[in-house]
Amino acid sequence: MTPFVETTTEFLSHPTAPLTLEATGLTLDLMVQLVTKTLHIAGELTGVELANRLGVTFSVVEPAVDVLIAQHQCEIIGGMLVGRASYRYRITDAGRVRAMLFLQDNQYIGVAPVPLTVYRRYMADFAAATNSKATRARVRDAFAHLVISDRVLDQLGPAINAQHSMFVYGPPGNGKTVISQAIRNVLDGEIAIPHAVEVEGSIIRIFDPVIHEPLVQGQSGAQLDGGVRADARWVRCRRPMVMVGGELRLESLDLNDNNQSGFYRAPIQTVANGGVLVIDDFGRQQCSPRELLNRWIVPLESRVDYLTLASGQKLDIPFMVLVVFATNLQPSELVDEAFLRRIQYKIFAQGPTSEEFMTIFRHCCSEERVSFEPRLVEHLFATWYEPKNIPLRGCQPRDLIRHALALAEYLDQPRALSAELLDAACAGYFVHDEQSVSRA
Repeated sequence: MTPFVETTTEFLSHPTAPLTLEATGLTLDLMVQLVTKTLHIAGELTGVELANRLGVTFSVVEPAVDVLIAQHQCEIIGGMLVGRASYRYRITDAGRVRAMLFLQDNQYIGVAPVPLTVYRRYMADFAAATNSKATRARVRDAFAHLVISDRVLDQLGPAINAQHSMFVYGPPGNGKTVISQAIRNVLDGEIAIPHAVEVEGSIIRIFDPVIHEPLVQGQSGAQLDGGVRADARWVRCRRPMVMVGGELRLESLDLNDNNQSGFYRAPIQTVANGGVLVIDDFGRQQCSPRELLNRWIVPLESRVDYLTLASGQKLDIPFMVLVVFATNLQPSELVDEAFLRRIQYKIFAQGPTSEEFMTIFRHCCSEERVSFEPRLVEHLFATWYEPKNIPLRGCQPRDLIRHALALAEYLDQPRALSAELLDAACAGYFVHDEQSVSRA
């Protein structure tokens, strides 16, 4: 079994590099496939270069290289007398024929996978080690860049500590999305994400360079504290934050076989393991809320998800993700009481007070590098919000300021706010039920 070591003052249980093929948990047949396909693409590589591409040491790939040499599918074409790792290896014509056969079944080429059993154990150890709690002070620090009432913050803290799913709901424009995104700021530590996992010969790619944020570029020579080399099959990352919206389909929650390529891409909830998964605009997906929650009704409680391979074989994989459903619809209108019970935390993101609106306006002025004048906000209240009964929304200061500055640029005026510019911005921003139409 691959050992794990803690390497930071907070937490990073990063697997150590295996020194033998047996220690990787992978079969010789799978390693032969990976080596053959890698040499097929590269043509020729030194032993070290080959091992680096597979994220392991040369001692791990050496048995597979020996098999290929014995079967005349790989040959040594040079190298220094400092060990077999320095030799140059080249695939033969027979090796290319074998590589093409391998690629017909499985087109995966890259870092060697991690056995699913090892990934399960890692996630269990990770969950046990990341036991720091969100305190009131830490929550306020994590959300310091947002203007949020103490009532909302004091609801978010316990929900984050419980690591349970939650609804963040309320009128549009009050920051439900940014609140959901900021939850990750409270999560401690780092996580190691495997490039891929292997189960019964099938490979599931997990690391996604678009979503995951590596903290250090992984190198096969990288070392952990104490001089122990890190397993380069894993990438040291910030805890993930995955956001999906109306484009979400039910199929996105299952394994994607990537157009019959022979390997799979992990579903979004697996990619988000160890972090936060935000379902934005919940209720507007391309599947019904009931279908979505029916799919997750067991994982939300058991912390285990069940996926199905193309062969029909089922596998269980950790579901250690904090799911946040952000919506401007009433939760009771989306799901029934049984589902609401399973999503135990419901956080209402209400509109800002006039004082909070003023604070948001000031922050937005600072971000846009224009001077803040309280009288301009008071003008908006007196001219627009109060007479027309327009509800205050957290997004409005940012939007109105940008509209006004865009108009100033268009009119070739100085980059500054004025009552006239803000009036014009309001006229083009708010929807009016009554419009005067001139008739010829």
